[in-house]
Amino acid sequence: MERTVGAQGMQPTVDKIPTAAFLPWSQRFGMLTAASPHGAVWKVGINMTFSEKLAKLRRRQGMSQEQLADRLDVTRQSVSKWESGAAMPELGKLTALSELFQVSLDYLLKDYVEEQETANPALSGDAAARLEKKVDALANRNRVYSYTSRRKIFGLPLLSVRFGHGRNSCRETLAVGIVAVGNFSVGVISIGMISAGLLPIGMIALGGMALGMVSIGAVAFGAVAIGYLAVGASALGVYAVGAAAQGLCVAVGAAAKAAAAVGLNAKGNRMLLADSATTAVQVMDFLRPELENLWGPLRGIITFVLNWVL
Repeated sequence: MERTVGAQGMQPTVDKIPTAAFLPWSQRFGMLTAASPHGAVWKVGINMTFSEKLAKLRRRQGMSQEQLADRLDVTRQSVSKWESGAAMPELGKLTALSELFQVSLDYLLKDYVEEQETANPALSGDAAARLEKKVDALANRNRVYSYTSRRKIFGLPLLSVRFGHGRNSCRETLAVGIVAVGNFSVGVISIGMISAGLLPIGMIALGGMALGMVSIGAVAFGAVAIGYLAVGASALGVYAVGAAAQGLCVAVGAAAKAAAAVGLNAKGNRMLLADSATTAVQVMDFLRPELENLWGPLRGIITFVLNWVL
């Protein structure tokens, strides 16, 4: 504090108080600068939302939305939504952004926290390696391989491939096409954990001719098979062939139950108790009344299976 000589003698001079001190917080931003005890200068700037800060940091690094999306293993549309304020990233992605741009989570999430003016020191080799490892781990945890052919038939891509593990697993790993391969697939020919179509193959298969651990279809092959013609360890259908088979018209198996049943333990209106000496010809002769009006391809499948099993 200094003293000055005025008209009334020595008067104390009061240090000038910044005008900003009397302004509302919403108007102080951009006017005050403070120094920390450690010499780092922090500036309180204009309120910036997360979306504005993200766009600013990305441009400062010279990265496009596509490049940032690749680093975080998300879609460019996700980055665009973050920067427009339409959506917020999950905590894992926020942490990755914080480390990628070397800013705090407070800075990213709090509108009134401004970044440090002094440049961040260069990352040490160990710190850079840890950061890269963490980002790679985050990317690998949400990695989805996708391919869609440009050629289309009836509006569907000829080939669609979607498999892996994504943030929205069902949507990101659903493949739809003439030939579809994915965690979840729908197509004329579909392969996946859960598949549906004319010829589905998967853990769970639903469709025309289905092949899977659990299969449901007009013709179903599987450990558990349900269909018009069902072939499996456990088979349920109009025509059923399996270790345990139950059919409306025909059942062939170790344990069989149907109008016409063939097996070691057979129950039905007509029964043929089979043993190791029973041949496929004998079984086909016994089932001739039930099979004579059956569609030829289905009768051929039953004949093939019986010849293979017996």
